[in-house]
Amino acid sequence: MTPSTGKRAERPAINKIVRIIAPALFWLGLWELLSLIIGQELFLPGPLSVARRLLELLPTADFWRTAAMTLTRILAGTVAGVAAGIILALLTFVSPAASALLSPAIRVVRSTPVASFIILVLLWVGSSAVPVAISALMVLPVVWENTSAGLTSPSREMLEMAGSYEMGLLRRLRYIHLPAALPYLRSAVLSSVGLAWKSGVAAEVLAYPRHAIGTKIYYSKLYLEVPSLFAWTIVVVALSMILEALVRLALGGKGGAK
Repeated sequence: MTPSTGKRAERPAINKIVRIIAPALFWLGLWELLSLIIGQELFLPGPLSVARRLLELLPTADFWRTAAMTLTRILAGTVAGVAAGIILALLTFVSPAASALLSPAIRVVRSTPVASFIILVLLWVGSSAVPVAISALMVLPVVWENTSAGLTSPSREMLEMAGSYEMGLLRRLRYIHLPAALPYLRSAVLSSVGLAWKSGVAAEVLAYPRHAIGTKIYYSKLYLEVPSLFAWTIVVVALSMILEALVRLALGGKGGAK
C-alpha cells in the first residue's frame, strides 16, 4: 500500500471521529457557557461539577447496586411485556372473538399516559414491583401490534398455496406466519427497549423503591443536590444507550417494518 493510499484510508476514520467529537464539544461548551451566565449551581451546574460528582459516585458499592437493581427491574418488565405481547398477538390472530375482546383494551393501554398507570399500579403492588409492571405495560402494546402486523403480512398467493396443500392452522403458523412475523417482532423489541427504560425510571421516580436510579433522582431533586441530579441523569442516558446497543447486537441489527 502506497503512502497516498494509506492517507486516503485514514481520512474516513478521522472524519468519523470529528463528526462524533465536534457536536459533543459544542454542546458541552454551550452547557458551560449557560452555567457561567446563570452563575448559580442550584439552577444549572457546569459540566465539570457534574463530572466530579459522577466520579465520586462511580467507585461506590451503592452506585453499582442501584444501577444493577434498576437494570434488573426494567429487564424483567421488558421480558414479561414481550412474552405477553407475543402470546396476545397469537391469541388475537387465531381467534376473532379474542381479537374483538382484547384489541380495544390493548389500544387503551397504549393510549393511557404512563403517569396514570404508575399511580394506579402503586395502589395495587409494592413500590419495588411498580417499575417492572410499568415497563411490561409499555412494551406489551408495541410488541402486540407489530407481531400482529407480521402475522397477517404473508401474501394472499402464499396463503392460497398453503390452502391448496391443505395445511392446518398449526403448520401455517409454523411455516408461514411466524417466520413472517419475526422481523416485525425484532423491530418491536428494539423500539421497546428505550420505551421500557424511560417508563421504568419514571416509575422509580414516583414510587421510589430502595436501590433505584429513579429514587436517587427523586432525592437529588428533593434535597436540591443538582449536580447529583445531573450525574444520575447522565447514568440513565448512558445505560439506556448501552442496553439498546446490546439488544441490537443480540438481535443481529434492525428488523423489518414496525
